[in-house]
Amino acid sequence: QLLEAKASLRLAQTRHALELQQAKAQMKNMVPKEQFEQLQTSLREEQCKVQQLQENVHRQAEQTCRQLIRTQEEHEHLLQAAVEQAEGLEHSLRSAKAVLAEKAAHLKDTQASARGAQLSRNELWIEELHEENRGFAMALQAAELKQKSTEEKNQLLEVQASALKQLIGKITPVSLN
Repeated sequence: QLLEAKASLRLAQTRHALELQQAKAQMKNMVPKEQFEQLQTSLREEQCKVQQLQENVHRQAEQTCRQLIRTQEEHEHLLQAAVEQAEGLEHSLRSAKAVLAEKAAHLKDTQASARGAQLSRNELWIEELHEENRGFAMALQAAELKQKSTEEKNQLLEVQASALKQLIGKITPVSLN
């Protein structure tokens, strides 16, 4: 966009130079020299203003791009952390399920040999394991929601970056006029 803006500026400057030459040729016969010199001074001032505006727009575009890159990197780090946390929770859940399955098998063996008081303790133990398993499932669900939220924020940033680029594209030609 900056290259396009520069090309547009060069084209406008070339046209302006041609118009200036034509105007000079016409003004030699029509306009007094003092007025001509004042117009030239005014033109130079306007050209300086246009150049300053272009430099400001370029500087602002660079700052905005740097900020967008930093923000996107931060979101990527957050997303990576959420993914790693979700993977850790999934691993913990698988481990808990394996332990639960092992303990359940052990309980079935124990249940066959010892009834009564031992049976109620085993059922309590199984219930505790089920509670622990539910806790792992809830933690995993929370991590997945956090990951989804982070992805949605990243998408929103991408939309904002696109809108900002379009806005800069619109601002650049306006500032040149």
